[in-house]
Amino acid sequence: MRSLYLFISLVMISSCEIKSETSDTSPPNIVIVLTDDQGYKDLGSFGSPNISTPYLDQMAEEGLKLTNFYAAQAVCSASRAGLLTGCYPNRIGISGALFPDHKIGINSQETTLAEMLKAKGYKTGIFGKWHLGHHPEFLPNNHGFDEFKGIPYSNDMWPVDYDGRQVPSYHRLAKAYPQLPFFQNFEVVKEIKTLEDQGQLTTEITEAAVDFIERNKENPFFLYVPHPMPHTPIAVSDKFKGKSEQGLYGDVIMEIDWSVGQIMKKLKEHQLHKNTLFVFTSDNGPWLNFGNHAGNAQPLREGKGTAWEGGQREPCVIYYPNGIEGGRIIETPIMAIDLLPTIAEITDAELPKNKIDGKSVLKILTGEDHQSPQEAYFFYYKQNELHGVRYKDWKLYFPHSYRTLNGREGGKDGYPVKYEMNTVENIELYDLKNDISETNNVTAQYPEVVEKIKVLANEIRSKLGDKLYNTEGTENRPVGRIN
Repeated sequence: MRSLYLFISLVMISSCEIKSETSDTSPPNIVIVLTDDQGYKDLGSFGSPNISTPYLDQMAEEGLKLTNFYAAQAVCSASRAGLLTGCYPNRIGISGALFPDHKIGINSQETTLAEMLKAKGYKTGIFGKWHLGHHPEFLPNNHGFDEFKGIPYSNDMWPVDYDGRQVPSYHRLAKAYPQLPFFQNFEVVKEIKTLEDQGQLTTEITEAAVDFIERNKENPFFLYVPHPMPHTPIAVSDKFKGKSEQGLYGDVIMEIDWSVGQIMKKLKEHQLHKNTLFVFTSDNGPWLNFGNHAGNAQPLREGKGTAWEGGQREPCVIYYPNGIEGGRIIETPIMAIDLLPTIAEITDAELPKNKIDGKSVLKILTGEDHQSPQEAYFFYYKQNELHGVRYKDWKLYFPHSYRTLNGREGGKDGYPVKYEMNTVENIELYDLKNDISETNNVTAQYPEVVEKIKVLANEIRSKLGDKLYNTEGTENRPVGRIN
């Protein structure tokens, strides 16, 4: 009889242990790592032949590789606004990139991803580049983040020339930019003045992110790591100098991959990795006129600052063992505006009260569905100009001007060449499933597709406007402004 009791006790203990390992009911942690100006082909898992990214490649192998993931717009501030609010950036009044002399930023009436998760009891931290307003009322700590460490805008907004030297006071850069500040919450704790200073940013941001996990391992947390690089000027710490076959740019991507590995290592150290939704992507495509200091978007057309595929289609990897079966490729189009409502569904958080444009794509990520909940995605640029529309496998472009190198090589070693301007004279339609490089305009062959997309475009113009059509939207909300 005693043996029977012992056997039953062992079975019950074993059952409890199995249950505790396989059914974690605690809220999942959220980690988003966002690079700046990274090309679609700048990861091994996305086709790079000479940049080693083992940590991200492993994530892609064990998680999801999204091959049709889009940034919200093809430039810094607007893209980040879309990711953090679930809105097309022009809905909330943010377009282009904000500069140090701007007196605008994200409106306090908008709900960010951090605020949404903070309401659910999450600890929230951002370590890296913010770029949604540098005045106190616009800084991360006033928009849902408990902690902020990093720079308020792009790392090239400083009085330093392309050669890495500080310029004299009469220089145009000195008149346009103060020294690049490095914040800890609301306080400027130092200034970034040299390329050597820039080379420490990835390491310092990574250390702060790892420390945040260590201090908050008992709580659900949202960790946002928007790296300032590979936006130029690029630089790395000594541990990665000369490591890549692709020169300094490759070194920078390798160090970012190392950063991802350090974050994952800390998650695994505390058995948090399985219950963490980890997203890696970029804010827009490569800044092509910087040549060997820019990324590679091939086989996509063009790069940063354009609505062509190379400007907004980004590498994206998602890892979440507790909620998503890995080892799969997701080809359904998804945009960064969809992350907020997807995370809301995963965490059972309340969506913002203001209207958003994103929709949950959780069923696509889990494989339950392959049909996008979005009928179309809209590609705005400049001051509220609708340049393109993605509808199923089709991409249509309306007449507009865009910057291009027209086949020329970019600059060398940190020095850019000038872009030229091209014009789309008439509507152009591309079949992305069979023509990913957008080389064959099929407008004449598919007039019914063109007409369908025109209807969708007119619907969004009535809501968000379109300067190219002199149309004012009825649903645009004001950007935040200081007095």
